Amino acid sequence: MDGRQVWIGNRALMTQAGVSVAAAEDQAAQLASDGKTAMFVAADGQFLGLVAVADRVRASARAAVAELQALGVRTVMLTGDTERTAQAVARQLGLDTVIADVLPEEKAAQVQALQGQGQRVAMVGDGVNDAPALAQAEVGIAIGAGTDVAVETADVVLVNSDPAAVAASLRLARRVQRKIRQNLFWAVIYNVLAIPFAAGVLYPAYGVLLRPEWAALLMSVSTLIVTGNALLLNRGRLGQATSG
Repeated sequence: MDGRQVWIGNRALMTQAGVSVAAAEDQAAQLASDGKTAMFVAADGQFLGLVAVADRVRASARAAVAELQALGVRTVMLTGDTERTAQAVARQLGLDTVIADVLPEEKAAQVQALQGQGQRVAMVGDGVNDAPALAQAEVGIAIGAGTDVAVETADVVLVNSDPAAVAASLRLARRVQRKIRQNLFWAVIYNVLAIPFAAGVLYPAYGVLLRPEWAALLMSVSTLIVTGNALLLNRGRLGQATSG
């Protein structure tokens, strides 16, 4: 800048540039404790000062985290911010675990490490750097307003970019899985009961035989039960917890 070499970044960058930031260590630590990321500024090898930035926490974020935890989900913050900054934000949101100081290329490895502990991981991200981690996770969830590569890599895209939609998506997925199991039961139980009747199991003793027209009618009833049960998914909105 105007012939001067300017450095703006974290402590590691200042060390690389040979700039001492000892005079600002306490201030940087205080900023980190407040949930802000402190960026050191130097020019021509001389330390100039600090610039602090912070992401604004969405009003619905804490409620979204609490809802996920109520569903039995362990919440993890995976971030490149410093440990202090990440811990400060985690306290605001009530997160279970913080993994901080993660370089962009290390995110997928961190997801893999969680999987190595026997965890099934759903990764939520919106940036280019999140794409490998989204692909590595069992379920990749992209923020709709994020980059194209994140959206294309993810399995689920949150169109409204609201973190509360993560819990809503999980509830919907569990309800769909529950409906699939219920419908499999109704389909199987029909065949288990009807096929022996159609084969004439009761005919020798009771003279009861399932006529073809009655078999067709029962098949239609079974189809109606399965279809009606599936349509019960339409009850309520995604943001509402339902037990159907």
